[in-house]
Amino acid sequence: MQARIVGAVVLALGLAITGPLHAQDKKEKAKELAAVTKVLLENDKVRVTETTFKPGAVSRAERKPRTNYILTDGKLERTTKDGKKTVYERKKGTALWLEADNDVVKNVGKTTYVVIGVTMK
Repeated sequence: MQARIVGAVVLALGLAITGPLHAQDKKEKAKELAAVTKVLLENDKVRVTETTFKPGAVSRAERKPRTNYILTDGKLERTTKDGKKTVYERKKGTALWLEADNDVVKNVGKTTYVVIGVTMK
């Protein structure tokens, strides 16, 4: 009987300790999965950024109209506010114009995707 009580106490303590650790792991994993944006140039007329998406990385940003120059091939999934998902590929060395959006963009490819964004102020 005492062995069962001791076992239950040990199990409860183990769960109490690992719960916060598991929550911390989720926070760290979420940080790892966020796209990383670095400002390359910013002044009163323009903002130039480099955004890197590791596989699985997500960007949740409100974006202004912009020109993107693709540095590496990539396979992305865009989810609109109404939940519509579109998967598309971007090819290295291409440039394109994108209208303003606040869609969620995820790298669903197996390689790191890098893009330069140019936004007028």
